[in-house]
Amino acid sequence: MIITITLYTVAALLLAAHFLRMGDIIATVACLAVPALFLVRQRWSLLLVQGLAYVAASIWLATAWQVVSIRWSVGRPWHLAAVILVSVAAVSVLAGGLLHSRTFQLRYRGR
Repeated sequence: MIITITLYTVAALLLAAHFLRMGDIIATVACLAVPALFLVRQRWSLLLVQGLAYVAASIWLATAWQVVSIRWSVGRPWHLAAVILVSVAAVSVLAGGLLHSRTFQLRYRGR
């Protein structure tokens, strides 16, 4: 359980850094606050955290598409950027997927 929460927190920090780089302070603060929802032992908080992990993955994939498109169009190397961004998206999906484990389902059941 600690490993899953840590992985999720790392994914949230990476997304917060992305938004900070883009200058979106509100989204940055929201990303930093989301892991605190693990303290709310209710079913809706688990579902929200899971959903946000998948939204984060889609944000990373959209960013990968944009970066690769720009780099490809100007003739610059794009492979490493694609690998990095898709890997970060995979971390977000993994973090969300691990929240489907029996441990989390029992801890956040029926409330």
